[in-house]
Order: sequence, then structure tokens, then C-alpha cells
Amino acid sequence: MDDEADVEGGRGAERVHRVTVRGQFRDLSEQSRQFLVRSKAEHDIFVSAYTPEGTFTYDDRIQFFNLRYEIRCGGDDPIGLAAMTGEVEAETFLRTMGFGHGELKVDVVDASAIWDGIRGDVARRRGA
Repeated sequence: MDDEADVEGGRGAERVHRVTVRGQFRDLSEQSRQFLVRSKAEHDIFVSAYTPEGTFTYDDRIQFFNLRYEIRCGGDDPIGLAAMTGEVEAETFLRTMGFGHGELKVDVVDASAIWDGIRGDVARRRGA
């Protein structure tokens, strides 16, 4: 594979992924629940973003949560790698904070595909 293919989004090139990990709280201690109640304003869905370190949001009832990550990776299966990385990051965060949870659901969107489409549109316009 040549360097140009890597830069232009070819196979193995680094891609930008938006990874959302969703779950439901389970068996929260009273201390954890009180922390979440006090911190609610900092974790509102309207202040969330996809960041490398992750953004943690949860509902008012402290029942459901999501974590949003921006994960950059390449290789033969970048979406699979992004999903695995996001899930590991989320599990580590939840364990560190002492937040019990049920099964996690991971969704991955290749945000680089947006730019691929724009580059294709620009190339078509130039060729017209």
C-alpha cells in the first residue's frame, strides 16, 4: 500500500470514529447514587461531545447512561478496533468510579466517511 492511499483514507489509514457506549446502572451504592445526583448538571446530554477522553451522561432518574468517545484507529478492521477500545475505556471508567452496570451496547460511526464524501464531491465538481 502506498503512502498516498493512507492519507486519502485507503485501507489501513487512520479513521476517526464516534463510539457511543450505552448501558443501565445496576446495584449502585448510596454513595455512588448521591455523587451522580450532585454531579447531574455536569453530565447533561446537552453538554456532551465525542472526545478522546470520553464524555459521560445519564438520565434524570439515574437509570441509563452513555459514554461518547472519539477514537482514531486504522488497520484491517478499524470499526471493530474502535468498538473494542470504546468498550474497554467505558468498562474501565465505570469500574474506577464504582458504578455498577448491566450489559453494554456499543455503536460506532466512521466519521471519516463524511470527509470521504466531501472529497469525492469536490473531485467531481473539479472534473465537471
